[in-house]
Amino acid sequence: MSVSLSGRSFLKLLDFTPDEIRYLLDLSADLKAKKRAHEPHRYLEGRNVALVFEKTSTRTRCAFEVGAADLGMHAVYLDPSASQIGKKESIADTARVLGRMFDGIEYRGFGQERVEELAAYAGVPVWNGLTTEFHPTQMLADVLTMEEEFGRGGMAGRKVTFMGDAGNNVGNSLMVVCAKLGIDFCACGPAEQMPAAELVEACREVAAGTGSTITLTADVDEGARGASVIYTDIWVSMGESADLWGERIRLLSPYQVNDELMSRAADDAIFMHCLPSFHDRKTTIGEEVYQKFGLAELEVTDEVFEGARSRVFEEAENRLHSIKAVMLATLQ
Repeated sequence: MSVSLSGRSFLKLLDFTPDEIRYLLDLSADLKAKKRAHEPHRYLEGRNVALVFEKTSTRTRCAFEVGAADLGMHAVYLDPSASQIGKKESIADTARVLGRMFDGIEYRGFGQERVEELAAYAGVPVWNGLTTEFHPTQMLADVLTMEEEFGRGGMAGRKVTFMGDAGNNVGNSLMVVCAKLGIDFCACGPAEQMPAAELVEACREVAAGTGSTITLTADVDEGARGASVIYTDIWVSMGESADLWGERIRLLSPYQVNDELMSRAADDAIFMHCLPSFHDRKTTIGEEVYQKFGLAELEVTDEVFEGARSRVFEEAENRLHSIKAVMLATLQ
């Protein structure tokens, strides 16, 4: 079946069919192969894109800037102090200004309603680089990484478990993409940190049509048992108060990904993390948490993070190729 995403915005994966997601994954793999072979692919020569960041980033910014350059485009980065979006100028007005100057707009920031409004008024494709609720470009990179391990389409029927703060934007989006692609998903964590009931129900309806399952559990053994992928994220997300560390450590410490937990997963299981990670004391926040709570490793141990099962840096690289696919598919 022919798929065209030309002119579409990329806001959340719930908006896309399994075939459309498959198309983006295959395009990501193709663009990665071209990049590795040093084969030019400047398919969008002369286009211009705006990168609006209300939350800073390493991987998202670099992936969009390098990806735009690889495709022949010019990218303009607007950091949190370089735009009046939502402050002196409404989101709708900002969208209409940028839409007249740029061919596409990336937004990374706060509530999903902000990127949705931007897309409603821009008149050009808008791409979600992260909101409080969803992180769709990360999911394409994640599934690409899984398929590099288990084969194209090889995740169908396998189990992916998100450990810990399963109700954050990454946990939400991982549940969505698994439901769409027929991958069994398990959210393993305390009840306080689970995805919203409405989103769980929506995903279960999707999963019923793709033959996958959605499981929510507080039991670490149930979550880890038989999983092909163990996935986690930091316990206090960007934009959340540092005052949450004590409560999150109390709630989430039982879900730390360590060697003992990984031993309960499938023999060929891999570990994934969207980064950044607090697996040692080599960051300012990591050291502050250690001084206050005495924990040198948080959501994952250094042994797992640096171990043979870890695919975190392959996953990070794949942000470039998946983001490039989104831009190409919607602008060509």
